[in-house]
Amino acid sequence: MNPVVQWTTLLYMLLAGCMMGLAYDSYRVLSLRLHFSKGLNAVLDLLYWIASALFVFRILYAGNQGQLRFYAFLGLFLGVWIYFLIFSVTVRRFVVMLIQSVQYVCKLLWRLIVIVIGLPLLWLWNLLLGIFRLLGRVLISILKLLRWLTKPLWFMPAKWLSSWLLLLKDKPWFVKGYQLFLKIWKRRP
Repeated sequence: MNPVVQWTTLLYMLLAGCMMGLAYDSYRVLSLRLHFSKGLNAVLDLLYWIASALFVFRILYAGNQGQLRFYAFLGLFLGVWIYFLIFSVTVRRFVVMLIQSVQYVCKLLWRLIVIVIGLPLLWLWNLLLGIFRLLGRVLISILKLLRWLTKPLWFMPAKWLSSWLLLLKDKPWFVKGYQLFLKIWKRRP
């Protein structure tokens, strides 16, 4: 194996180590900020290591057809070490800022949805409720007025009808009709 391939593989492994550190820091900040459960954290740890192994072996295969040499492990270790020495704090701050930005945008979108959709629906509901209340009050007022205006007419027919009812009370056809009416009335659910 010539030295160019070895140095290229070392450089690839350095970059792969940096990428693993970047992915680990991002995952760690996300899990701490979003408060994942221990079970979910264990599953995500396993997925991280599987994805990292596949990524490293893919890079290694691209660099030197997948041959494992000492300098590949050294490059991977140096890449992770350089990443945590130089970039880790900056990346963690960036990920926290990114999470806060996403949360802010989500809150802003929610407020926008409430303002654009929710408030007009609430106004429409209050308008319809107000119209129904107004119509109900107007109808009740009209009915009260009609009752007050027709109150004298209620007593006069009662006096006229009471004398006629006393005369009809003894008629057999009236008694049968009244009994039939009561029977039908009692059957109603």
